[in-house]
Amino acid sequence: MSHQPDPRHDIDGDVYVCPRYLASTTGIGDPALAPLLDLGWDLQHDEDGNVYVSAPDRRVRLGYLPEGEDDGLWRINAYKDPFGPPTWGVCFNDRTPTEFVAAFTTALAAAYVQGPTAYLARPGAGSDEHDPFRAVVPLLKRGWEIDRSRWGVFAVHVPDGLAGMEFTTGDLDPEAELTTRDARWQMWAGKSIDRPAWYATASTDTPVTLLTAVTQCVSDPASLPRWRQDTYSYIKGMAQLTPILPPSPPAPTPLDVQRAVTSRRPAALPAACVPRWSTTSRPALPGPRR
Repeated sequence: MSHQPDPRHDIDGDVYVCPRYLASTTGIGDPALAPLLDLGWDLQHDEDGNVYVSAPDRRVRLGYLPEGEDDGLWRINAYKDPFGPPTWGVCFNDRTPTEFVAAFTTALAAAYVQGPTAYLARPGAGSDEHDPFRAVVPLLKRGWEIDRSRWGVFAVHVPDGLAGMEFTTGDLDPEAELTTRDARWQMWAGKSIDRPAWYATASTDTPVTLLTAVTQCVSDPASLPRWRQDTYSYIKGMAQLTPILPPSPPAPTPLDVQRAVTSRRPAALPAACVPRWSTTSRPALPGPRR
């Protein structure tokens, strides 16, 4: 029997946020770290509370940096040579919905198990498996629209204009891609890409399968649970909030009805009380009348 979540216990929140790209961080990094830690990756902390996770071969490294120098909360890099420059890098800022980061790390864990040919796979136009356009397909299938308003940029956005994804063409500075928002890929939500509520970037050689995992998650129509009060877990003034209500009781089965009827029948009369013995003398039987 499948388990149905009980909002009173199983769902971490009291409202659903829709659309999900207008949610924000849950403030808890564990769900996104779990796919990598489950593979036995090494975890270290620094004195400031930042977390560093490394693959056994040191070719993939993740930093969870709440006390970092900027708003790049999540930074993930992969390397051909553990002592060389990164082959690709991805950044999620401090307000990116945690579920989107977890989608990336889940796909990364699966790719790492397959080996370097998967987690270091370079995108390539014309390749069925590694064509960069594959990362955009989930968005287009779910109603996102192509925007050709900027030269040198292929962009798609949702019809309400509150989220988008851009792919920049031409040559880019490899170092800037890893340390700034001037990267090959950028996804964002909010009123504009210049002042986003949250953003994520990915450099040129980020594997398409990892990017696609994020675009599939971002465009999923399902809402995300969040807390309404005292939280920054959704974009106020933009997101639609629906209360999470306790589940309705299931309809009674015929057996339930029969049991209810039985429980309402009159109780059986109690058996007569017959004393077995007594310490007192029995009263004398009345004698014949005179």
